[in-house]
Amino acid sequence: MLDDFLSNLQHGIYHILNVNAYEHIVFLIVLAVPYLFKDWKRILLLITVFTLGHTVSLLLATYNVISVNSSLVGFLIPLIILVVALYNVFTAGKKAHNEKVGILFLSTLFFGLIHGLGYVGTFESLIKASDNKLLSALEISLGIEVGQIIVAFIVVFLGFLCQTIFRFSKRDWVMVVSAIVVGLLIPMLIRSNIFS
Repeated sequence: MLDDFLSNLQHGIYHILNVNAYEHIVFLIVLAVPYLFKDWKRILLLITVFTLGHTVSLLLATYNVISVNSSLVGFLIPLIILVVALYNVFTAGKKAHNEKVGILFLSTLFFGLIHGLGYVGTFESLIKASDNKLLSALEISLGIEVGQIIVAFIVVFLGFLCQTIFRFSKRDWVMVVSAIVVGLLIPMLIRSNIFS
């Protein structure tokens, strides 16, 4: 039982930290880049919103309540990241992202839902021998949450270094990182199978 828990936790963490699945890391970069350490509660809330969306869609697809169109999912993942990156570009240097429920929360929830659908195949191969799909999904989701916290911490720490040591303004830091992400995502969207 403990071995299964630790294995599932590890799979969840690896799912986030795997550089071959970099779209998740890129999303966390654009999600966390506007924030400072003092905003840790907000960052944690956004990460948890993602994890909830991811878990819900994963379970719905696993129990065949919804089906997955992999081409659409493959297109929507970079599109949602692009929306958040553009949001950062257009709001950099303005009042902090402290809206109650706004574009950032809705985009994060939607990204979680879509990304969960993209993870279904991997998840099903992991839980073939499992007696309890729900428990396995929750354990993996806990690992996903831990992995996201690690990435968000690194992003905020790098932001701290760039703003403190290298004297980047917060506006410039957010703008440059988000603009780089926009530049990386546009070719991904153009090459997407959705246009084939």
